[in-house]
Amino acid sequence: MILQEIQNIIKKGEGISTEFKVSKNKLPKNLFETVCAFLNTKGGIILLGVNDESEVTGVNPDNIEQLKKDIANLSNNTEKLSPVYFLQVQSLEINNKHIIIIEVPESSQVHNTNKKIFVRNQDGDYLITHPVEIAKIVNRKQNYHSEQKIFPQIKLEDFETELIARAKNLIKINIPENHWWELNDKDFLIKAGFFRKNENGKSGYTLAAILFFGTDELIQTYLPAYKFEALLRRENIDRYDDRLTVRTNLIDAYDLLMSFIDKHLNDPFYVEGNPRISLRSKIFRELVANIIAHREYLSSASAVITIFKNKIEFKNPNNPKFFGKIDPDNFSPIAKNPTISKLMLLMGRVEEVGSGMYNVKKYLPFYDKNASYEFVDNDIFTTVIYFNEKTTQKTRVKIIDLIKENNDILSIELAEKVGSRLVEKVGSKLAENQLKILLLIEENPKISKKKMAEMLKISTTAIDKNIIKLKANNLLKRIGPDKGGFWELIKKSLEK
Repeated sequence: MILQEIQNIIKKGEGISTEFKVSKNKLPKNLFETVCAFLNTKGGIILLGVNDESEVTGVNPDNIEQLKKDIANLSNNTEKLSPVYFLQVQSLEINNKHIIIIEVPESSQVHNTNKKIFVRNQDGDYLITHPVEIAKIVNRKQNYHSEQKIFPQIKLEDFETELIARAKNLIKINIPENHWWELNDKDFLIKAGFFRKNENGKSGYTLAAILFFGTDELIQTYLPAYKFEALLRRENIDRYDDRLTVRTNLIDAYDLLMSFIDKHLNDPFYVEGNPRISLRSKIFRELVANIIAHREYLSSASAVITIFKNKIEFKNPNNPKFFGKIDPDNFSPIAKNPTISKLMLLMGRVEEVGSGMYNVKKYLPFYDKNASYEFVDNDIFTTVIYFNEKTTQKTRVKIIDLIKENNDILSIELAEKVGSRLVEKVGSKLAENQLKILLLIEENPKISKKKMAEMLKISTTAIDKNIIKLKANNLLKRIGPDKGGFWELIKKSLEK
């Protein structure tokens, strides 16, 4: 916050969303009562180093960094604040005196400090104990979605235009009749709900917009604790055999997490009707989408996928609605982040709200006849899929086999079955055969033109023409001679 803003806040004095506390060398004992109250009500600003009479008393400058660390540590300690919450803390100098500024937004969850629940009113922090009062807070927060938090300072130019283009392209591939992909970037973001005005008249781009289309630096600026973790713990259960940490936008986050799943989980053969489908994709792509779409992003806790020998766990911070185990047969799904969920649906990341549980129930017996599942809705939403140890032993489905089985298979189906994200990235630019050529090369860089022609049932002349176009689009190059050389996909162009 800038100096003028803080001076105006001090001048107005304390109120329902403003609290001053004297703090020279240590944190006030009742600091987290106010933090808890603001989280449970409408948010607010806490100024350390200002007294009740709006006089700047100052904080010892030698202690500022330690106090900021103490705030960060305590806000991440469930004994002090539960659920934990990452707070934005900064310091400022006013008239040669230093103050600490703690910005506390409204939370979508009910918080307690030392097992006591506080709310805020005009008189200050108010302890509530009656079940009816607590129920009122819970009911009010049922309709609060933190993804819709507005950031007026964010401008359109702060977003990655390539990410917006990818979202439009995925919508075009998945639902061609939806014409949002034809809109300019600004109108697209407005139409999709990423720009809004709240009940107080404040307007701007939302947290959901930052998460989908922001640079990594922008995301970390506003959500420093944001990350996804994917761990393989087959052999080394104390640490890990493989690990992926993701701190990027939600479009790439989905691709990276699915690649980790594809890398470490088997995909057994399964035919539904005429087409062959990927059981791994049917079951796990929506579980990955769920930890993205239903996560509480203002929580400092990470979302984690862990693959063990005989189970896989999905855990994400959550604003619980049902509390406890969920029965998919007696369950009415709720979109906990409606804007994020809607775009995931339009892009084809999920089939519909609640389809993750449905697909687990439907397809898991074909994936592993002895498998079982568990869904638990709490502050950390947990999905556990239990299966036979052999199920996690990775075997790879080959594109060549899929094309042999069905020569008319679409490139987007091929990509889904083998866990490739290539078609999503360049699909709108290329013809079907060009996409299939890229997929064949991605699987086998040494594949010959003759073999490609045989697989796609076209002439080698047609292969040559398609390769010329791929080279012209800077997507493909040849390394070495015709005999003994290989094809190379140009990754920078594929990532645009």
